Amino acid sequence: MPPRSPLPQRLGLDAAWMRTPDLDRSRPDPWPSMGAWLHERLSEFIDVPAFLAEQRIVYEGGVPAVGSDPYRPHTFVWFHRDLADEAPVPGPIHVVHRDEQLVVIDKPAFLSTIPRGKHVQQSVVVRLRDELGLPELSPLHRLDRVTSGLLIMATEKRWRGAYQTMFQRGEVSKTYLALAAHRPELELPATVRNHLGKRRGTMQAEVIPDAAANAESLIELQSVRGGEAVYRLSPRTGRTHQLRMHLWGLGVPISGDPLYPEVRPVAIDDFSTPLQLLASAVGFTDPLSGAPRRFESVRSLPLQSEA
Repeated sequence: MPPRSPLPQRLGLDAAWMRTPDLDRSRPDPWPSMGAWLHERLSEFIDVPAFLAEQRIVYEGGVPAVGSDPYRPHTFVWFHRDLADEAPVPGPIHVVHRDEQLVVIDKPAFLSTIPRGKHVQQSVVVRLRDELGLPELSPLHRLDRVTSGLLIMATEKRWRGAYQTMFQRGEVSKTYLALAAHRPELELPATVRNHLGKRRGTMQAEVIPDAAANAESLIELQSVRGGEAVYRLSPRTGRTHQLRMHLWGLGVPISGDPLYPEVRPVAIDDFSTPLQLLASAVGFTDPLSGAPRRFESVRSLPLQSEA
């Protein structure tokens, strides 16, 4: 791990860092300069001469790197990348609860939990680190970008371990609500167990036949609204797309789902059709205080476009 970054966060994002390799027998001749090493490593991603001229690449202590500096092995450098423009995700992030250790928020659909891929500034972590002035804010679990509802975050790194362990041990009860077609012949409540996997580069998860179950959900009928029903979902594991897969497997894919049963092409800035899946309640015994905790979403089904 690198030393502490000499650059402050920008818009809730830490600076990127790199380290020069040690000299070894496989490369007896080092790069002629730090500028040559930076060009070889970074020219595909940033304008290295411009970054150096603007003193945007720094060493430990914040000293700007100069292209003609002699190459130095095992040396860290930091810099902030330029960020691409992103369409603002509509809808407020409701802060449901905040104390010294935790922030519980109710997120809208289409907002990523963490900065990733094309969703960097439009992520819960980046937006709230900046808005709340909490540079170490980090999620204790994740919600899919298209899922709405409750997300629990640690305010500082020092609190993260105790709460993360609680999630890993399955000591957190989560309740989701989903809107889907009503099938009167479906016998509920039902517990769905199977083995789910997701291959790199594929958008959909898949059921792996004859493999030991690694995903389990309790599915209950909460209410009927004409040809649709609200289903109450209690996941006992947390596999990728688990609830979406389990309802689809019962013949009632969630309304507004862009992946199941078929992948639908949706523009990155199309916020018109939210997935009708809501993380509606979460409960646990606080590992630090021992007090019972329960939080509920301020949103309800059906979820409307907030654009």
